[in-house]
Amino acid sequence: MLTRIPVLPALSAVNVWLKFSCKRVVKVDAPYNVDPVYGGPEYETIAALGSLCGIRDLKAIANGNQTCNAYGLDTIGVGTTIAFAMECFENGILTKEDTGGIDLKFGNAEAMMKMVEMIAKREGIGDTLAEGCMRAAEKFGQGAAQYAMHIKGQELPMHDPRGKAGMGIGYATSPTGADHMHNMQDTDVVRVNPITQALGLHDSLPPTELSPAKVRMLQYYTNFRHFQNCALVCNFMPYSPQMMTDLVSGATGWNFSAWELMKVGERALDLARAFNAREGFTAKDDYLPARLYKGVSTGPLQGKGMDKKAMRQAVRLYYEMSGWDPVTAAPTASKLHELDLSWVVEELEASTMKK
Repeated sequence: MLTRIPVLPALSAVNVWLKFSCKRVVKVDAPYNVDPVYGGPEYETIAALGSLCGIRDLKAIANGNQTCNAYGLDTIGVGTTIAFAMECFENGILTKEDTGGIDLKFGNAEAMMKMVEMIAKREGIGDTLAEGCMRAAEKFGQGAAQYAMHIKGQELPMHDPRGKAGMGIGYATSPTGADHMHNMQDTDVVRVNPITQALGLHDSLPPTELSPAKVRMLQYYTNFRHFQNCALVCNFMPYSPQMMTDLVSGATGWNFSAWELMKVGERALDLARAFNAREGFTAKDDYLPARLYKGVSTGPLQGKGMDKKAMRQAVRLYYEMSGWDPVTAAPTASKLHELDLSWVVEELEASTMKK
């Protein structure tokens, strides 16, 4: 006789674990109500809704995070866009008439929280800001674009490439814009990194270096990161390349090497770049905002800005190492054939003929 297993209690326990694992749990009663079910702000959120907006009130930041999570909004994009709007307000591009009477100055926590809500509900100026800072800058005009920190329409994360030069190349060349989740943290490869070591790169490199060795490291590293995204694994779990090869080999029954997994990531990246090329993107879209070429005003990197000439040369070298055309920025036919993506060659040729 089979014994029936009580499923509901087990599922209930799993739901509780899923609800409170892998995130901070924050509860605030006053002056704002923050329910722990929405978690608490992590690094990117604290910086985006806090530091960028000149706000130090952690309770207000937790409240803004809760609103974003409740409505399914990206806290990086929301915080960066609100900071952009605040800078526009401070420079006279926006007025209280535009904001519905809100004093949208840096440091105004109430204004930040209200703006998150207006973006979520697409109310008033929030309807424009909900489109992101690139489109909002186009609508505002009056020089607003200089304050819009984005690449290909995606707002910059909280990692400044003036201190992480390789990440700057990754931002510029990412098919999705300023994305740090398939990028390289230069500060992480100062020492020998498990990923780079598994791929045959054993030298540590300074974070602000933009050498051919750094470009090569970025190419290998980001390709493997793209594989991790394809594998749907958490980026915060310390899976080594060997563990990933064991996991994939065990799941498929095929023997894999870390190099082969990296090539999976490279195929994913090149497909995305080919898609962008088909839709009209070129090398001109692989850029950094002008502000990043200016010096940092304070701190250990005071006066340090990205070197435009060195950056341009590094991006060109990255194209060449990756097998991408320097003008269209799309993977070349030979690279696509090497990746067993011959059908993409035909697709790109067909789209070119239509144009």
